[in-house]
Amino acid sequence: MAAGSFRRYIVYGNMTLQILLILLSYIVGACPFGLLIARTKGIDIRTVGSGNIGATNVLRTVGKAAGICVFALDAAKGFVPAILFPFLMARQFVGNIDLTVMGLLCGVSAIIGHNYPVYLGFKGGKGVATSGGVVIGLAPEAAGIGFLAWIAMLLVTGYVSIASMGAGVAVAVAAWTLYGGHSLLLPVVFSFLAALIIWKHRANIERLRRGEEHRILTFRRITGREEKV
Repeated sequence: MAAGSFRRYIVYGNMTLQILLILLSYIVGACPFGLLIARTKGIDIRTVGSGNIGATNVLRTVGKAAGICVFALDAAKGFVPAILFPFLMARQFVGNIDLTVMGLLCGVSAIIGHNYPVYLGFKGGKGVATSGGVVIGLAPEAAGIGFLAWIAMLLVTGYVSIASMGAGVAVAVAAWTLYGGHSLLLPVVFSFLAALIIWKHRANIERLRRGEEHRILTFRRITGREEKV
């Protein structure tokens, strides 16, 4: 095989595998674990609570164990494509493979799959856990800051929606602070993910404005006293 033909083979082969892995990431992300786990309890999660297929609605309407399980699986949907898929590509083909870029492409594809799953008419979750999985895999320091922000805001406000949006913003700010001096790629993508999380929470924002949002924690639950947060 001539050198030019070999190079074209490598380029086309890499491009084909990239596209396949990005599509596979979407398919993995679109797997509706919340819907499937709730169905094992005889519940259609889309008809109860907020109607969302994510971990928070499962926790509220099905139970803590189911909610935690859905959260872990939804996070894995982001973590595995962002970390494993780029290494599969690097092992398959020779040449320079930017694992961070490929991880971001696969991770964002998985998040889009979760938020807009083809199996459910493109009506999915809010992408918080799946985004968290992607960030844990690619930027663990920023993920740690986001997790601490989520805990702090949940304890202060009692609202998962506020904690989730705040964590997304915290991750974006951390990315600009930690990585902005080296590359704009992670900060820009994480800022996009934060904006997407806020956009997906627009119904929650409206309920917060009307005072109708469900509060998952109260001062009583934390301390045993009667006063609410």
